[in-house]
Amino acid sequence: MVCILRETGKKEISLNDDLYVKFSLHIGKFPCVIIAPDDAQLITEGSEQRRKFVDALLSQIDATYLQSLIEYNRVVQQRNSFLKSIAERRTSERSLLDVYDEQLIRPGNYIFEKRKSFLQAILPLVQQNYANIAGTGEELGLLYDSDLMNSSFKDLLQKYRDKDLMLQRTNIGIHKDDIEIKLKAQPFKNIASQGQRKSLLFALKLAEFQTLKDVKGFEPILLLDDVFEKLDAERMHNLLERVCIQNQGQIFITDTHRERIRSHLEKLQVKYQLIEPGV
Repeated sequence: MVCILRETGKKEISLNDDLYVKFSLHIGKFPCVIIAPDDAQLITEGSEQRRKFVDALLSQIDATYLQSLIEYNRVVQQRNSFLKSIAERRTSERSLLDVYDEQLIRPGNYIFEKRKSFLQAILPLVQQNYANIAGTGEELGLLYDSDLMNSSFKDLLQKYRDKDLMLQRTNIGIHKDDIEIKLKAQPFKNIASQGQRKSLLFALKLAEFQTLKDVKGFEPILLLDDVFEKLDAERMHNLLERVCIQNQGQIFITDTHRERIRSHLEKLQVKYQLIEPGV
């Protein structure tokens, strides 16, 4: 693979001397799963982080999903701009909203159906991963939350039109979807400990890893970047056992405690190469 930044600012990417017409064609060619400290936002922050997680994964295994997502986001931006123009009295013609709505429905429905079937398949895997890493039988609940579950996208756009006009933005659609996470029937992020949050993060990422492996037919590269802080020895051992013994692909691990990572890897009796700064 070759990446070139021309003096004009133009970017070019080629694979085996074949130049990509669109950069999006490269997505999914070299799958990689990264787990880093900032990924905790997937658990603690708002719905946007969880949508990004699902979209990034599905875009690597379904080219139509990626193109539908690009198209949907483009139309939402155009529709929002039009809503603002109406509020600023630059136009009183609202029939264009019908056109934007029709343009949203096709890609929106495709994304919704793909997310729904994907999450139905992956959530049990997340639950199993969580139980293995945490070493407990804690009652973990995960549910795909979308307004399209109960109403058609077309009806929802009509229902929310007055609100859209008032707030000057599109208030309904798959860009509002979320994954509802609960622990013992309570909101997960409100009651979970640091260890439980990290266990769930690892469970989600390992489910991503397994999905990519199943679809691509080979293990993605796995990167663990300084993720062992605030993780007790048992959870750390369970995680490393999962990724180092059951995984046949390449793994890169960074850690601030040399002896800690060395000790765990030696207990697992796996081959490794330790690279230290300045050595």
